[in-house]
Amino acid sequence: MAKQQIVVSGGAGYWRGDRGLDLDRYVLSLVGRRRPRVCAIPTASGDSPEFLRGFYEILGPLCEPSHLPLLLPPLTDPEMLLANQDVIYVGGGNTANLLAVWRVHGLDTLLRSALDRGVILYGSSAGGICWFEAGVTDSFGFDGVLRPLRNGLGFLRGSHAPHYDDSGRQATYEELIKTGALPAGIAVDDFAAVHFVDGDVYRSVSALPGAAVYQVELGADGNVQKLRLPMSEIRSD
Repeated sequence: MAKQQIVVSGGAGYWRGDRGLDLDRYVLSLVGRRRPRVCAIPTASGDSPEFLRGFYEILGPLCEPSHLPLLLPPLTDPEMLLANQDVIYVGGGNTANLLAVWRVHGLDTLLRSALDRGVILYGSSAGGICWFEAGVTDSFGFDGVLRPLRNGLGFLRGSHAPHYDDSGRQATYEELIKTGALPAGIAVDDFAAVHFVDGDVYRSVSALPGAAVYQVELGADGNVQKLRLPMSEIRSD
């Protein structure tokens, strides 16, 4: 049976310069072929042309790139496109919109099948929250307020908080766990990522000194506890 691998970045990739690109390089290195087949799914950003331009110009030379548009033409059959990928790369944006559109088009089922076949699922921010049961997001409303999201795909247990080096996100996530609005979970700083294998944390990596990954849970005393996971630094230079 193929290993089920998911890599979650806290908020960095090729669009954040060389250090962000190092996280992408880490994921590509897991495939074991010189030019992995990578399909970007930019649903959360509304199929953003800017996201796709960077994907093809910066990451494209390192892989065989393609993308799956669900909102803007030309549209592509998702099942056919996803059938022959090594990595599926999900961009950031609005997590709630992403999940709604995916379910309309059956991508929840197709992505589960891809994961079971050994395709690596990878994403940042909204592209990381989506794999969990729940998470903290500003996707609801137009006020930018962080709120709990409880209808993730559930490929990973618990909840997720990206951009955890932002003090406001830290405080909100910990309060949501303390009140029971969110289950315990994984928090990831920008320029860090956590690699799951078969649903469990396998490795946490950092492309910048100090960027970290945390297990966040409610302790027996009713207070939130944060455990900083061991980190491996990855730098292409």
